[in-house]
Amino acid sequence: MKGRTVRSLKKLLGKNLVALFYRSLRFLSDSQYIRLIYRLRLGRRLNLKDPKTFTEKLQWLKLNDHNPKYTMMADKLSMREFVREKTGEGHTVPVLGKWSRFEDIDFSLLPDSGSYVICTDKQKFDIGAAGKTIRRSLKRNYYVTTREWQYKDIKPVVFAEKYIGDGKPLLDYKFFCFNGEPLFMYMEQESSDNPTQAIVDMDFRPVPFRMEDPVSGDVPPKPEKFDEMVGYARTLSKDVPFLRVDMYCLDGVVYVGELTFYHYGGYTPFSPSEWDGKLGAELDISQVQRSNE
Repeated sequence: MKGRTVRSLKKLLGKNLVALFYRSLRFLSDSQYIRLIYRLRLGRRLNLKDPKTFTEKLQWLKLNDHNPKYTMMADKLSMREFVREKTGEGHTVPVLGKWSRFEDIDFSLLPDSGSYVICTDKQKFDIGAAGKTIRRSLKRNYYVTTREWQYKDIKPVVFAEKYIGDGKPLLDYKFFCFNGEPLFMYMEQESSDNPTQAIVDMDFRPVPFRMEDPVSGDVPPKPEKFDEMVGYARTLSKDVPFLRVDMYCLDGVVYVGELTFYHYGGYTPFSPSEWDGKLGAELDISQVQRSNE
């Protein structure tokens, strides 16, 4: 999510200037920052007084819908309890351990199996490289680059999940839920060097638009637990204006991987562009009280 926003800015500014660019904008209010990044990413002014498009309404929600439970739902550890309460046991990937520092990890106690490191063979695992990646991640706060407020107070930790799958990239099923109702699903191959996407509606028909990545030529087969996944997406997104519910389906088991409130930070372009407005019409923000910012 956040990585693609950063990649786009690298194209605009050059790789070595991105970190400096973000640091230079720390003094801006959330509203000022969001307006600037929106203009850079989408090439138009952001209408926050009367938002109409999907991307405008996501930015408006960043500034106005500060439900305290969203921080818990966005945290990859605490969201597991939320998912268990809503869907029952067995629908999150088991956590093998968590630590405040990389140095505290005892790798001898872990089986062979963002910002993440995959270990499939401890004998070949490069602990030094992993430490560099994880230490860098512990210093990062996604609030800084997207002003997604729910990340601001999440304390960074290191945690290990059970490795699921057979070594091949998993299909990630991302359900886009509008006011508690999933309208379409975005499928992508996780860990792909050249990410592609397929987008279908809830009748599993391809939709007539795409977002930032190129659309795959073939739509993957309908997952065997599709109806169950739709039900979980509906349950988890209840009473939330917009929520993207990310899931995996493996060996007949549905796993919830992430709950995201602002798809790609709310900065992704649509093609054809009119779909930004069409999807915006589906998102009702009338029940959210406007903040004083």
